[in-house]
Amino acid sequence: MSCALYKNYLLVILLLTAAFSMGETTVLGQLMQPMAADLHLSDMQLGVLTGIAYALCHAPAAIFLGRWADRGNRVTILALMIVVLSVAMVGYTVAASFLQVLLIRGCVAMAAAGCSPAAVSLISDYFTRAERPRAFARFTLGWYLPSLIGSLAVGWLGELYGWRVTFGLLGLPGLMLAAVVRLTLKEPRVARPASGSGSALEEAVTAQQSDVAEAAPTALKDVLRNLWINVTTRHLLLYSVVGAFFSNGVTQFQSVFLIRSYGLKPGELGVWFAMMGLSALVGTYWGGGWASRYAANNERLQFKVGGAVYASLAPFSAMTYFTSHRYLTFALLGLTALVGAIPTGPILSAVQTAMPASQRATSYALMNLLGGLIGMGLGPLAAGALSDLLRPLLGQDSLRYASIALCPGYLWCGWHLWQAAKSVERDLETQRDRCPPAAIDSSAPHTEVISR
Repeated sequence: MSCALYKNYLLVILLLTAAFSMGETTVLGQLMQPMAADLHLSDMQLGVLTGIAYALCHAPAAIFLGRWADRGNRVTILALMIVVLSVAMVGYTVAASFLQVLLIRGCVAMAAAGCSPAAVSLISDYFTRAERPRAFARFTLGWYLPSLIGSLAVGWLGELYGWRVTFGLLGLPGLMLAAVVRLTLKEPRVARPASGSGSALEEAVTAQQSDVAEAAPTALKDVLRNLWINVTTRHLLLYSVVGAFFSNGVTQFQSVFLIRSYGLKPGELGVWFAMMGLSALVGTYWGGGWASRYAANNERLQFKVGGAVYASLAPFSAMTYFTSHRYLTFALLGLTALVGAIPTGPILSAVQTAMPASQRATSYALMNLLGGLIGMGLGPLAAGALSDLLRPLLGQDSLRYASIALCPGYLWCGWHLWQAAKSVERDLETQRDRCPPAAIDSSAPHTEVISR
């Protein structure tokens, strides 16, 4: 396999791992209402299940697995985490109480915590700074594929066979994916004999190992310090926390809101969620392609555009819940999904570019940790608690107004991206002066090897 072909193959497989790691969240989001009816769960319990319970398990696992990914075999980590995810999803088929579902959700959270840091670190080793926005955008398409493809399957499977069987059927293919990852992906850190008789791929992997030139393991406190003293990554860190809080608070209850407000069945809901997934997929792909083509090596412009489009989510999202017309609601949900996905690739790329190569997986895990604990953990909990609080006064519309109350938070997110745009050029220059070029942009020397 040629090097250029392998890079594309790597992205496809990592995209599939991202899709599978997000799949459980999509299934749970769509099937929360039938699960709640079967297990007699309140909105508060649903908020705990989708929010704080997931975050409390995800956060410590993210740090441990991120550190492991910065030092160990990232391919092995990915394969192992996918196996755990697959087994956990099958475990839903026998869950009979809130506590059992809570324990399964915790296992899912810990396994999902290990997938993205390892994948992100691998991509950073294979792609240059200019290529990364497009590469990361294509990788993160996997975050939206479950909404596009899985929503259709989940909706109709849930309607025909129930939520338990649906979880089992969608969890089993993960075992095959884990085998593909383990047997076909290559870890650049693994030593290979330097002989002229190897394949082009083997020579490239060998060259990458020497080019990456792993630095000595960095202490966790040093990674935290680098994230915080760098003004750009500090704002990106705060952006991820604030964004996770408001976006998860709003989106995790969308299926429940649509069922309660418009009486949709799971199959109908799946079709509409697939359309929203397509919108997000288009936004992600376009955002990454635009950044690599028209704003290559220009993170300042990428952040300005990202801040503007993210701030626009506040009115679009609020209008979604103010209207009572179902088709206008779905049109606005699709527009919000498209706009909100545009900055994904450029932002993920900028964080990786700003951090030394030996700290990339850990820095990504730390951002996920804070975004998970404060954002993902408290966002759905706040929305569920506010909905329960408003129910005596507003009845079925309580969830509608709880979601509206969270929409202005998108303006806050946009502000942090604008602030990051002001400092990014200076901070990248400072980082370049502190570290050897290979530690900052380790993929730069690979351009000649990959393109042969």
